[in-house]
Amino acid sequence: MTAHQSPVPVARPGRRPGTSTTRQAILTAARARFAADGFTGTTIRRIAADAGVDASLVMQFFRSKDELFAAVMSLPAEALTHFSEAFEGADDGLGERVVRAFLDVWEGDVGTSEPLMAMLRGAIVNERANEQLRGFIQERFVAAAVASRTEDADDALVRAGVVSSMLVGLVVGRGVVGVPALAGAEREKLIMIVGPAVQSVLAPAP
Repeated sequence: MTAHQSPVPVARPGRRPGTSTTRQAILTAARARFAADGFTGTTIRRIAADAGVDASLVMQFFRSKDELFAAVMSLPAEALTHFSEAFEGADDGLGERVVRAFLDVWEGDVGTSEPLMAMLRGAIVNERANEQLRGFIQERFVAAAVASRTEDADDALVRAGVVSSMLVGLVVGRGVVGVPALAGAEREKLIMIVGPAVQSVLAPAP
């Protein structure tokens, strides 16, 4: 270094300008990592690397992996009303509307789909994820299905449970297990195939 040159400042690793920016970067990285690897396969160190920060900084914002996971699983309000809209209207086309709404939520905007995939992958090993996923399906999908069919609530409850299991199974096969025939299928093709089956369960012909 010559006498007239000033030393170049060295950036500290793991620092980002602004608390809210850093927190959001960690949440974004964690959301994608939990959705891809599940609760057990995800580490704080790996999330920190994805976010470009130190692992200690992650722990400053979220005291544990459980707490970070809980924050990741927060869903935007619009996702919670999407299923209700699918059950509005006539029985004709109900199956197609329901399947489309389900896939839209699970495979659409990452702000909604990644928390749901994190729940799904984590539900086997994490009780909180299990409760969150169960509550989401019960309070949103099942409740909307039952509310739309008032003639026999008990029957509607069972039918809604069957359909929710069918559709969760479809998402597991497509997005978690990666069954080639499902993972590679176009969404419209799946809606065309699964829609009539869902229709026959939810609104059987007299």
